[in-house]
Formats: sequence, structure tokens, C-alpha cells
Amino acid sequence: MKGEILLKNAKLVDGRGEHGQADVLIGEGRILSLSGGEAQKVLDVAGMVLSPGFLDPHAHLREPGQEVKEDLRSGLTAAARGGYTDVVSMPNTTPVVDSAEMVRALKKKAAQIGQARLHPAAALTQGQEGKTLSEARLLREAGAAMLTDDGRTNEDAGVLALGLRYAASWGLVVAVHAEDAGLRRGGVMHEGEVSYRLGLPGNPGYAESARIARDLEVLRYVNEGLAAQPHLHIQHLSTKRGLELVRQARRDGLRVSTEVTPHHLTLTHERLESLNPLYKVAPPLRTQADVEALVEGLLDGSIECIGTDHAPHTADEKELDLLRAPFGIPSLEVCWPLLYTELVEKRGFPLAVLLERFTDGPRRILGLAPIHLEEGAEASLVLWSPDEERPVDPKCFASKARFSPWAGWVLRGWPTLTLVEGRVVFASAHTLGKEPRPI
Repeated sequence: MKGEILLKNAKLVDGRGEHGQADVLIGEGRILSLSGGEAQKVLDVAGMVLSPGFLDPHAHLREPGQEVKEDLRSGLTAAARGGYTDVVSMPNTTPVVDSAEMVRALKKKAAQIGQARLHPAAALTQGQEGKTLSEARLLREAGAAMLTDDGRTNEDAGVLALGLRYAASWGLVVAVHAEDAGLRRGGVMHEGEVSYRLGLPGNPGYAESARIARDLEVLRYVNEGLAAQPHLHIQHLSTKRGLELVRQARRDGLRVSTEVTPHHLTLTHERLESLNPLYKVAPPLRTQADVEALVEGLLDGSIECIGTDHAPHTADEKELDLLRAPFGIPSLEVCWPLLYTELVEKRGFPLAVLLERFTDGPRRILGLAPIHLEEGAEASLVLWSPDEERPVDPKCFASKARFSPWAGWVLRGWPTLTLVEGRVVFASAHTLGKEPRPI
């Protein structure tokens, strides 16, 4: 049996656990063998870990209309460098992605670029205006991954109910940005002792939990008497109270899932003492108690996946003051090494569980089959180094947004090789003996 790539001495770890060391032969877009064979390229990767490629269910790639911040090429290249083989792009672009034609155009362009695979999310309502539903059936047929008005909250509960019912008919998940606009008001950071001391408008944690409570009641209402169970996905969960509400809904049998971001797992609102807008995100960084609750939710499965909420902006925008700077940070290239270092290395978080939240968890939410390390499996994989240490250097990002709240943090777990259906989309100096570059 002859393949295209042979990865010798790879340590195999996926969301099911560790599977020892193997010589992984890759060809025809899949894993041909775990016991070696002939190949056109042979790499000795002793000391490195091979895992299924990551899927990000929540990224802002800014195309169309905001390419000065990011475009498909830069965003999907950044994703490949971060170990992602699949990315769900948010629809709050200019214009909004709310038609089948736009979904097809994005997928076609992404396929031509040939980096990480793109799964466009489409708007739940036309123009994300919260009034008229988008055409779920046509969007599904065009390849939309989910429906969401992310970037805006769904203020009309009746529209959300109709959207959940319609989306369920076509097997689509509805994702929501859960914040009560009246409670959030103009908050630029978490409401608490730090915001009071700084004199800045705060966004209370109850803005999130109040909206989650309402959305779950809407889900409960729609769920009654509906043949196809509606699926509500809560984006970028940030509070302990919000997690408690999700847990109760799941115990009640509602189909609700949620995600957590790397910044809500590693940073708190105290960072805003510096008045640095790098830490301005929506929802805002919360308290250490919230961080601990989110880590526990990630561990016990109440939180099913990691979503980066990769949100690139220009440097000029992010250098404005806290009141005027936009919300959001880029994180596709650092998310895995950050959480591997901060959770697995420092806190003893189980490696297989973290990998599951990067791989099987988000794939399950989107209705995609899992990718496991076994013969015949799709060769969409990431090779990463658990021992190599290096600092976060935003100047080296493939993303156009070359800033980071983790700049200078020394991390382990950096991806060195990313394969999409057996095709190399990223290879680093560690694997090819050259400068890190996309291929």
C-alpha cells in the first residue's frame, strides 16, 4: 500500500482518549493505515501528537464588505495555522449573508482558496433586522451551517419562536447572542467593582442570564407538539448563572447546546484596570467565579464546544479608547496552544476532553460525523507539539488583525502540520525545516 504522507512515530489522541504510537499512512484523503507503508513523503514526528482537525463553530471572517479587517484567504489561512480544518463564519458582514446565492458564493471562493474548509452561517432574519425570517430551506440546500443573527440579539420572542420552528423543519440549529439589550445598555465591560471604580458603563451578568432564560422558555414553547425537535445553540457563554440555566434546560430534555471562548476561560474583568481596549469583548470578560464555573461546565459536558469568536479589527480601531473601540479579538491562531497550556498543562484538565470540545463536540452540534483516528477515517488532521514553547507574537499572525491580549504569553501545543482531506494546508518549521508557512 502506497500513500502520499507517512507520519512515523505519531502519538494518537482524539476525543475518545489516547491510542498509543503509530506510523500513520495518509492517501486518497483518508487514513490508509496505522502500521506504516510506503509514501511519497516520510516525516518522523516522534514527540508530537496527531489529532483530528479542529472545528470552530463561531468566527468572524468579515467577507464580504469588511475585507480591510479580514478576508476569506487571511482568515482561513489563520485557521489552518491554528489547527482548524473547518470554520463556521458568522453572517454579520456587509451585506449580511442572508441568501442562498451568498452562501454558495462564499463556499465556492473558500474552496478555491484551499485552506481550512468554510461552513457559512446564514442570518436567521433578513438583514439581521429581527423582523422577517430568512429562507431556511434554500439556505440549507445552499450549504448554510446554522442560522444566527449573531452580532445582534433577537429582541422579538415571537420571531425567534417562528425561526426555531422553521429551522427545525430543515435540520438547522439556531444560534443566539444572548444578551438583554435593556440590561446591557451601553456597557463596555462587566458591571462590578472594577467598572464602578473606573467609572465605565457596565454590562451585568444578568443581561446574559435574563436573555438565556427567555430564549429557553421560547424553546420550551416551540418544542411542545413539534415533530422535529428544535435546537437552540447559545453562543459565547460567559456567566455561571447562564450555565446553571442551560444545565436545567438540558435536564428537562430541551435540545440546547452552548460554547465558550478562549478569552472567557483565561481572562477576567480585572484586566480592564489597564483601560486597554484589547480586553473589550462582547459579552465582556467576567469574574474569576464565572471562569471557574465555565471550566467546570467544559469538563462535565454542559458546555459542548469551544468557539473562538475570532473577531478581527484594524489596529487603528482597537487603539481607540474603551468607549469607542470595537468589541472583539482575534484568536484562531492561538486558541489551541492557549487552552492546552492554561487548562491541560497548568490545571490538569483531561487532554481527551479538551480535544473532544474542539472536534466531536462542535461537529455533533452541526450534525457532522466525528473524525476519529482509525483506518479509513477522513484525513483532516492536526499534528501539534506538546513540548515546544514559544511566546505569542501577533506580528507573525496570518490574520490581518495582528494584536492579542495574550501577546508575550509563553505557550505549548503549537500546531505544526494541518491536513484537510489529506492535503497539507499548513506546515511549520518543525516539520519541513523551513519558515512556518501555509502550503
